[in-house]
Amino acid sequence: MAAGLLLGGAIALPATAQDNPANPTTPAPAPASTPAAVAGPADPATRNGREIYEDFRRGLAEPECEAGGVSKRWRQHFATAPKRLAADDDLLPLFGYVVDALRQAHLPTEFALIPFVESGYRPGARSPAGPAGLWQMIAITARNHDVPMRKGYDGRLSPVDSTTAAVRYLKTLHGMFAGDWRLTVMAYNAGEYRVLGALKRSGQTARDARPEQLQGLSDITQAYVRKLHALSCLMEQADDREEWLRSLDRPVPRLQAVTLPADVKRIDQWATRTGQDSDQLKRLNPVHADGIASRPARILATPAPAPASLDPAAAVAASAAPTTDGAPVAAAEPSRKHKVRRGENASTIAKRYDVRVADLMQRNGLATNAVLKPGQMLVIDPLGGQGNRVPSEAGSP
Repeated sequence: MAAGLLLGGAIALPATAQDNPANPTTPAPAPASTPAAVAGPADPATRNGREIYEDFRRGLAEPECEAGGVSKRWRQHFATAPKRLAADDDLLPLFGYVVDALRQAHLPTEFALIPFVESGYRPGARSPAGPAGLWQMIAITARNHDVPMRKGYDGRLSPVDSTTAAVRYLKTLHGMFAGDWRLTVMAYNAGEYRVLGALKRSGQTARDARPEQLQGLSDITQAYVRKLHALSCLMEQADDREEWLRSLDRPVPRLQAVTLPADVKRIDQWATRTGQDSDQLKRLNPVHADGIASRPARILATPAPAPASLDPAAAVAASAAPTTDGAPVAAAEPSRKHKVRRGENASTIAKRYDVRVADLMQRNGLATNAVLKPGQMLVIDPLGGQGNRVPSEAGSP
C-alpha cells in the first residue's frame, strides 16, 4: 500500500461521484474582477464571499481554460458545483478556510477542489469502505500523516486536523513532482511511489511530464486530474454570470482553528459565549458534535471577539463620568451581534433586540432601506455597550 493519502471510497453525492459508480470502494494557482465592497464597518469575524472566490482564482496554477481542453463528462458531472458554493452557508466559509491554508502554503488552489470530489465538502462524511471526513482518509493513512486517532476521537472528522495533514502532504508531493499540480494530485490519489514508477516506465521526468501518457496508472487516477480541471474551469468561468457573483456578495464567517478554553465542555457553550451559530459549528466540527472529546480541543470557528479594554486613564475617566442625574455610568457591556437568517428583516431584528431600526442600520453602515441577506452579520450595539435602546416611555426623545 502506497505511503500517500489513499482516498478510496469517496462519498457518493450528486456532484461528487467516483469514476466507477459500480465500484465505490476503489481508491479513488489570473486577472480577476474586483470584489464588491462590503457595506459597514470591517469585521474580523467575517469577509465578503467574493473575496474567497477571488483568492481562489488568484491561486490557480492554470487560470486559463482552453476551448476543448476540458472533459465534457466531468464538466457536466460537476455543473452544479458553483451554485452549491454560492448557496450553501457551510460550504463557502469552509472552502475559504481550505483556500487560505493552501495560499499560506504557496500551493495551487486547484487542490481546494479535492474535497468536492471526495466528500462534497462535508466534514462528517463517511464511506462504507472506511474513509472519513472532508478529505476521505483511511485510518492508516491518517495515522501516517499525524492525524490524531484514538478512542473517542477520530481526527479525520476534524477539518482542522485533516486539512493540516492534507496540506502538509500536498506540499511535500508538490515539491517532489517539480511543482506539477497534475502529478501531485495523481500521487495524492494513488501514492507517490506509483506515480514515480509510472514516470520511470514511461521514460519521463517530473519536469517534462505528460501525465495523460503515463503507463501503469489506473483509470481512476488518470480521471482525477480531469475531474479537478473540469471543476477548476467551472469555478474560474462562473463569474461570467452576474447573478452568480451577486449570490457570493454577502458576509460569510472567516473560519480559523480556535483552541477552546478548558471550561468549555460542549460546542453549544462556545457558540452561546461568542454569539455564533451552534448548529453550524456542530456541522463544521462533527468530531466534537457530542461534546468535547479531546484536549486541547480545536474547532473550526470564527475567532472569539477580544474583550473591550480601556487604558488606565480612560478607565478612571469613564468610571468617574456622571450621568445627567449625577449617578456614575455603568461599565460598558460587550457588544452583541446577530447573524441574519432567512426571512428576517431589519424591523424584526430591531424588535428582537429592542433597538431602533435607524440605529441598527446606521451602526452597520447600511441605508435604512437596505435589504439584509441571509448570513450577514450585524452589530446590534454601539462599540463597548448597549446604548440607544428604544425608549420605554412614549414621547421620550
